[in-house]
Amino acid sequence: MFDAIRTTVVPLFKGRPRDPIPGHPCLSLQGLSKSFGGLDAVSGLDLQVMPGDRKGIIGPNGAGKTTLFNLITGVFPVTSGKVVLFGHDATKWASYDRVHLGMSRTFQVTNLFPKLSVMDNLLLAAQGLRAMKLAMWRFQSSYGELHGKCRELLEKVGFWDRRDVEIRHLSHGEQRQIEIVLGLATEPRLLLLDEPAAGLSTGESHEMAAFLNNLDPELAILMIEHDMDVAFAVVNTIAVLHYGELIEEGTTEQIRASEKVQKIYLGVD
Repeated sequence: MFDAIRTTVVPLFKGRPRDPIPGHPCLSLQGLSKSFGGLDAVSGLDLQVMPGDRKGIIGPNGAGKTTLFNLITGVFPVTSGKVVLFGHDATKWASYDRVHLGMSRTFQVTNLFPKLSVMDNLLLAAQGLRAMKLAMWRFQSSYGELHGKCRELLEKVGFWDRRDVEIRHLSHGEQRQIEIVLGLATEPRLLLLDEPAAGLSTGESHEMAAFLNNLDPELAILMIEHDMDVAFAVVNTIAVLHYGELIEEGTTEQIRASEKVQKIYLGVD
């Protein structure tokens, strides 16, 4: 039986490079477009994210922000243009191939196992890129290195003392933070955050901003966020989308002062 399993399992990166190409952006979008029938959800978008960047994406509802993330992560096929990850053309790659190269993502809606502990949730996420996920005859507890890495990560983000707490007993703000910790479990070089402050109170939003600012400075972050206080507190540059088009990009100070952004996004005449 095990021989049959070995012969039918196809390596996730068969025929594809495993490592980023040095000196290239983490992410380069080149003329990226997505159409749904006659609707252009994303139109001719060019964007770069370099190692260590903290870049925000803002725009009103329907601007194409989540569609853009779905194109970057391989959930949607592109209509035209390219998605280049770490120097490799990943436009037609499956989502799991992109994750193996060093990309991770969180979603607007928290997606955790509520009756499992913080540690168990993290262990499940961490084993996703390891061959052990195909081994059904060993106890997870036998993988000492895996447990060690999860402990190290929980200690870094200040959740080690909550490791045995079931997810359902955490506050909403803590659950949102754990969602990001699960994204970090795959040791990404590029982290995509889809509205990490969604549904948080003002106090929880401030905690989220502090949490994100304490992450590894070498990690590139591309973040969609409607909470402008969180966005401006975390990112250094911002790209503004409107009806699927990139209308402006610049530093947080430039975007704050932009009359175009104030008129289109903030509703200022």
